[in-house]
Amino acid sequence: MKTLFFGTSAFAVPSLRVVAERTQCAGAVTRPDRPAGRGHRLQSSPVKSAALELGLRVFEPLQLRGFARDMGGESFDLFALASYGRILPRELLALPALGALNVHPSLLPKYRGATPIQNAILQGDRETGVSIMLMDAGLDTGEIVLQQRVSVEPGESYGELHDRLAALGAQLLAQCFTLAERGELGAHPQIGEPTLTRPINREDLRVDLSWAPERIVRAVCAYAPQPAARAEINGEVVKILRAHIGDAGELVIDELIAPNRGKMSGEQYRRSITLRQAQGDKG
Repeated sequence: MKTLFFGTSAFAVPSLRVVAERTQCAGAVTRPDRPAGRGHRLQSSPVKSAALELGLRVFEPLQLRGFARDMGGESFDLFALASYGRILPRELLALPALGALNVHPSLLPKYRGATPIQNAILQGDRETGVSIMLMDAGLDTGEIVLQQRVSVEPGESYGELHDRLAALGAQLLAQCFTLAERGELGAHPQIGEPTLTRPINREDLRVDLSWAPERIVRAVCAYAPQPAARAEINGEVVKILRAHIGDAGELVIDELIAPNRGKMSGEQYRRSITLRQAQGDKG
């Protein structure tokens, strides 16, 4: 089968590797390089880096309708998409004979949109999963081809769950290719009450230490290791990377990053505060 892959973030890389291995992949379409870090140097997306390693052609279109016109002379069997970050216009969706498959890390229609993994953790869900859908022009509204549930482990971070779901998504995508090769790529409408997620903003990361410990731990897990939940402690804003609930039901901060200091344990941070206070008293 001749395919074209669309993706940007690290979540998409396992799926890209499956597409490159299992199909005749004409290339990877990704977001253009963006400034990153303090130096604002242009940085390639994880998908672009992986595609170049695989020897694939890379496309970085600014206008998708124009890109659809450019690719109109090609003949495609399937498109595959994972964490691309843009909605494909109808002109693009019309090109592949069998449609466009989207790897989405939720049990659709729950948690459509940009941040399904974070929301599953924030809401305290005990299970989530991956859905492979045939894309339409809506936001994650297409019919379901395959769907698989997984448990959310206690204390599991966004990064840990992200990697598990990325691997599962690639496995399900491979199964979809097998179904397509057999002419058995069926789909059914999404069932259930739709919910929509949105991109994370800076305010979402704020944790108030007066909240219930369970809520704080869920927030810490949902944003770890990046971009990390933030809380004000002793007059400074720290990034909390790991936390749990102690035997007495209290919040225990296991690991954090304080301003102008490296990563440290909660105990190391407490000792540093005590030392600074003691030095202040002497002064």
